[in-house]
Amino acid sequence: MTFMKQNLRAEAAIEPDKVSTSAVTKETQIIAIYGKGGIGKSFTLANLSYMMAQQGKKVLLIGCDPKSDTTSLLFGGRACPTIIETSAKKKLAGEPVLIGDVCFKRDGVFAMELGGPEVGRGCGGRGIIHGFELLEKLGFHEWGFDYVLLDFLGDVVCGGFGLPIARDMCQKVIVVASNDLQSLYVANNVCSAVEYFRNLGGNVGVAGMVINKDDHTGEAQAFAERVGIPVLAAIPADDDIRRKSANYEIIGRPDTQWASLFETLAENVGLAPPVRPKPLNQDQLLGLFASDVVGRNVVLEPATQFDMCGKTDLTKQSLEVVYDTV
Repeated sequence: MTFMKQNLRAEAAIEPDKVSTSAVTKETQIIAIYGKGGIGKSFTLANLSYMMAQQGKKVLLIGCDPKSDTTSLLFGGRACPTIIETSAKKKLAGEPVLIGDVCFKRDGVFAMELGGPEVGRGCGGRGIIHGFELLEKLGFHEWGFDYVLLDFLGDVVCGGFGLPIARDMCQKVIVVASNDLQSLYVANNVCSAVEYFRNLGGNVGVAGMVINKDDHTGEAQAFAERVGIPVLAAIPADDDIRRKSANYEIIGRPDTQWASLFETLAENVGLAPPVRPKPLNQDQLLGLFASDVVGRNVVLEPATQFDMCGKTDLTKQSLEVVYDTV
């Protein structure tokens, strides 16, 4: 146990190399997509990237979530070997990591997963940083893609997950949300992060929002209007979409029922300029919802000493050290 603790401390003490922010050699749009866990980022990105490829675009999809589930829909439920896992195995074997070990393709879409540490055995954000370091060694900034789509978990407050925004690694951010408070809370946090780094001289902006599982109650649309970002697409809460996604079926195909939805999304994603959002405060965010939904009528009642101890007189000896002023 002591040996394990020493190893973990030694690993945590290692500072990763700085991630390069040099320009790519081709006009590549690098877009980071953020959203609450389970909101449908992977579903949206799998279908979006597939449609882009069918439109003749060269697309790379990179999963930056430790769950490593971004590419599962694209590959019919099959797990994609992660960069972190593959790198560790290759290092033990004394072999270099090759692009074919970590990057896979389907119908014109290229995809990979960064991965992350096992639960309780490392930092997910540090895994993201090390993953990008390896990508750079494999030539990331020389790859000739039209679009690179990065799938990031948005409800984890961690420097590694904020890397594209903090270090200008992408040109723009897209948020995926629904008509519920928690997903909009995450979307608002992402907007706050973008605005924070813009104030520090950063250049990343928010291109817009994708509303997933839209039930037409309107809170996500109202949020987008309040923070000043466009809605790029609204994907309906439809049983056909739910069923096909559960069966790992791509619905973003040309000449299908949902083709026009993802064709429009692909066009909007490509054309939408990055803008500076105007994030909301907590009361403004709650104000998007009816008071009976979020409990906005609750009054904060201060606790008393009697509540805590059952009596009002509680005298304790002070531990304050008082020095003579003489």
